[in-house]
Amino acid sequence: MRVFVTGATGFIGRAVVRALIEAGHDVSGLARSDASAQALTTAGVRVHRGSLEDLESLRRGAAAAEGAIHTAYFHEFTHADVATRLRVMLGGSPSGIIGRFMAASIETDRRAIETIGRSLGGPDPALVVASGTLSMQAGKLATEDEFPDPSAVGGRRASSERTAIGLVTSGVRASVIRLPPLVHGEDDRTGFAPRLVGTARKKAFAAFVGDGRNHWPAVHRSDVAQLFRLALETGTAGARYHGVAEEGIPFRTIADAIGRRLSLPVLSKTPEEAAKLFSWLAPFIAADNLASSALTQDRLGWSPTGPGLIADLEGSWYFKSDPDRKYGT
Repeated sequence: MRVFVTGATGFIGRAVVRALIEAGHDVSGLARSDASAQALTTAGVRVHRGSLEDLESLRRGAAAAEGAIHTAYFHEFTHADVATRLRVMLGGSPSGIIGRFMAASIETDRRAIETIGRSLGGPDPALVVASGTLSMQAGKLATEDEFPDPSAVGGRRASSERTAIGLVTSGVRASVIRLPPLVHGEDDRTGFAPRLVGTARKKAFAAFVGDGRNHWPAVHRSDVAQLFRLALETGTAGARYHGVAEEGIPFRTIADAIGRRLSLPVLSKTPEEAAKLFSWLAPFIAADNLASSALTQDRLGWSPTGPGLIADLEGSWYFKSDPDRKYGT
């Protein structure tokens, strides 16, 4: 299958591309920069220059493909085009910048999904879109057949899900994969795990909120890559899948692992203290996010086999002393 991948040079996207190539698919990847284009060429991927905000480039990339996997998203301010950055910076009070950036990210994602889905060629156009388990109702085990909760900490991503599933009526075999906040593995430079490690290094302690009994699900990126491939090849139109290997790890356990590995104290923080420590990440840090993948495993024959989060944290990757590596906060 000819497959168009956005986010192909990202942490998850690189693994997805490898899985697709190993399965014999012909892959093209979206590249915003010369560096990204070179990385794709080195990986054996055809380069398609453009960006998420360049809808014409997305149309061309999708039109030349029979299927698409959409993993790109504005997680950082620099991901947006200059015009979007200016609108966010100058569009209101400084205190509203984060909210405006999140709104711009969601709208960009919605437009990109719709454009790609409506432009795909072939008799059975397939589109797989990444979403997040943080969009689900807090404090209960979320399943694939449940809808996102708009009031959840990640509830804004619900619009991306609706856009993707809405394409089914146009003949697109669209499906959604909800990813946990902790997709982990070697070479993770910008995800939640390196941000937590980076904050602990900077502040000289690892932290959790309250009693730390809130949960985060997790999965190794090698398992996620295979799930995207399976959904592309055999997924059901309108399906929602969960890329979850561990349903919910107590956040205190995560903080303990980081503190132990860095030989740092592990401290409880109030919500107010967490807001100062983690900034815009604080609501996510405090979220109680439980998610099951039982239905996904049954429906797609997916069986995660990668190492668990704590095993990864107890390894060496997240704690190498490398001045060139990029940590979060």
